[in-house]
Amino acid sequence: MKKSLQLVSVFLLISAISAFAGLDVGSKVEPFAANDDNGLLWQLSEHLGKKNVVVYFYPAAMTGGCTKQACSYRDQSATMNEVDAVVVGVSGDSVSNLQLFKQVNDLNFTLLSDPNGSIAKQFGVATRGGNSIEREVDGITHTLSRGITTMRWTFIIGKDGRVFYKNDKVQATEDTATVINEIKKLG
Repeated sequence: MKKSLQLVSVFLLISAISAFAGLDVGSKVEPFAANDDNGLLWQLSEHLGKKNVVVYFYPAAMTGGCTKQACSYRDQSATMNEVDAVVVGVSGDSVSNLQLFKQVNDLNFTLLSDPNGSIAKQFGVATRGGNSIEREVDGITHTLSRGITTMRWTFIIGKDGRVFYKNDKVQATEDTATVINEIKKLG
């Protein structure tokens, strides 16, 4: 009886780990949808088969590394178009936080709100509890609260709907250049 209980426990543990393993290179990505920085529904299915999709997860809008990473994607938008890629940033921030982040930094790509971490979970991105920060913009103090905080990971989904690049050790200032080089390798 004790041995059977141990085997069942091991099986359940392995099943739980597999369920949360997320996506790896070669994995087919199930379409997801989320509210974007305009409060509109953004759907991955509208982009699959048309462009390479860069999905990058970042901890929090309006913070140092996240701003550098986002501005790098902004600055390389022409190159991203040349390599036939669309960029989408995902965080646990609210839509209003994303609107402010986009406005302040003149971002030219979509940001998605994942306050419950459902997209992060689908991709297997590690998360921790949310938090709040205060930022002053044009003399007004804004309190930015987020439901979860994701780790900084980047995925590239090919036109075939499969992950062809995954980085779970992203360096914020190097991410865009690395992504462009990976897409160029496809030919």
